[in-house]
Amino acid sequence: MAVPQECSAVDQGITRVFALLGKRWTGVIIAVLMSNGRSHFAELRRSIPGISERMLSDRLTELAGAGLLVRQVDEGPPLRVSYELTSAGDALAPAMNELADWAAKHMPEAPPCPRGPAA
Repeated sequence: MAVPQECSAVDQGITRVFALLGKRWTGVIIAVLMSNGRSHFAELRRSIPGISERMLSDRLTELAGAGLLVRQVDEGPPLRVSYELTSAGDALAPAMNELADWAAKHMPEAPPCPRGPAA
């Protein structure tokens, strides 16, 4: 009679991390904040081509709720909102750097996005 193999499950920590960080744009937002430091909403929007204002707002709200960044309202006029990584967000730097290194070694570069009308 064969001995049943133990059930293997994915580590719960990995599951939680990818449930948050695996969402589209989340890693890019964190990378921009790591690179630029404290940034206003408009600066983040300009730094991430292709992201909509709504998506950026949603992802920033999720990251703030997870304790990875802090939202600060700068009294105006004009009223401006800025975002900065917390110490928990900053602690992602080694993992983000490893992922960037892995991508450079193992993922082919995507062709550049076409700009303007096709010739």
